[in-house]
Order: sequence, then C-alpha cells, then structure tokens
Amino acid sequence: MSTLLDVVAAVLLLAGVALTLLAAIGLLRFPDALTRMHAQTKPAVFGLMLVLAGTALATRSIGLGATLLLVAGFQLLTAPVGAHAIGRAAYEGGQADRARLVRDDFAARDDEDDPGAR
Repeated sequence: MSTLLDVVAAVLLLAGVALTLLAAIGLLRFPDALTRMHAQTKPAVFGLMLVLAGTALATRSIGLGATLLLVAGFQLLTAPVGAHAIGRAAYEGGQADRARLVRDDFAARDDEDDPGAR
C-alpha cells in the first residue's frame, strides 16, 4: 500500500508541475493581458492543488496535511479576487484587446456615463 501511495503522490506532483509549467508558457505566449491572466490563474491554481495533494500523500503527516489544506483554501479564495483585480485594471488601463471580447459589459456602462459618446 505504501508503494501505491508513493506512486500516486509522484503522479500528482508531476501533473501539478506540468500544469504550472503550461501556465508559465501561456503567460509568455498569449497576446493580451486578459488571456495571460486566464492562463496564469486557472492552470496554476489547479497545478498547485495537485502539488499540495501529492505532498500530503508523500509525507503522510496529519499536521502537515492540515497546513496544506489551509494553503489550498487560501489560494482558492485569493486567486479569483486577484484575477478579477488584474483583469479590471488591464481593461481600464487599455491593456485588454477589446476586439477579441465576445461580450463587453463595461463598454455599455461607459457609454451611459458619458452622454456625449453616443
């Protein structure tokens, strides 16, 4: 059973590292701030969760497992908030490629705020 848990832990660690590497590559390759933000948050957070799960399985310590669970919860709470703040700042700062947006709710709001823009 110990060997099986070690193999599962190694697979989880490798999968987490691979996802984090893909997030880093996406951060370098994607064209604008919004797609970079998406590439950084989604796979990086899931990759971290896999690394934390693999670490918990490899160590088999309840105290460390509880700490890793707190780290995972904190990451799940803060990553969406940070991504939203970065996306909003990129949009308002003109760093977002608005031509690629499928739906732009902020453009309608900006037109309502500025009657002379119509």
